[in-house]
Amino acid sequence: MIPNRRYCVLKNLKLVKYTEAWAYQRSLVDKRINNPNLNDVLVLLEHPPVYTLGTGSTVDFLKFDPQVSEFEVHRIERGGEVTYHCPNQLVGYPILNLRYYQQDLHWYLRQLEAVIINTVANYGLKAYRIPDLTGVWLEEKKIAAIGIKVRRWITMHGFSLNVCPDLTGFQRIVPCGIVDRPVGSLAEFVPHITLDRVRVDIAKAFAEVFQVKLIEEISSDTGKK
Repeated sequence: MIPNRRYCVLKNLKLVKYTEAWAYQRSLVDKRINNPNLNDVLVLLEHPPVYTLGTGSTVDFLKFDPQVSEFEVHRIERGGEVTYHCPNQLVGYPILNLRYYQQDLHWYLRQLEAVIINTVANYGLKAYRIPDLTGVWLEEKKIAAIGIKVRRWITMHGFSLNVCPDLTGFQRIVPCGIVDRPVGSLAEFVPHITLDRVRVDIAKAFAEVFQVKLIEEISSDTGKK
């Protein structure tokens, strides 16, 4: 046990349908609103191909008609514009009670960026922020997107890091509404990188940045937590 550190349950899931993970997040948030003493949670998973739009995002950044599209599209309650999720992209959903950290959303966003930056540093790479934008870049390519929602200081949604995905799906959108900066992946800079390796590194970076003690719980069932 690490003295004075808050516990955070690490749930390593595999490929989870977006709507199932979305409902799961809401259930975790509801439980912590009802009982603020529950441990925090970090969910790590992948999604099948899906597009999501933030609350105030515009469909102008879609290069297809969502009303007649074959692609799965959801408008959700996070901030930010449209993004794309797919296999081999690592998605993290921290369910944290910010009353135990800092009740400051800008601070929280910068902490999530720090998690990604510290993770990428394990591979000898220097990722970075861009002023006035949210996310993480590596050699002019955006490798991680961040979008959050907070209810009564309980967080949901989170970050996505392109580890070794097929980036084709990003060609159908203007990712995060940024027209002049391409999307990239870690695999472009670290050949043979694997999602399993990055899972370990990102969990370690998360624990260090947020100063929590992770308790790992591995399961493939999002409906019985």
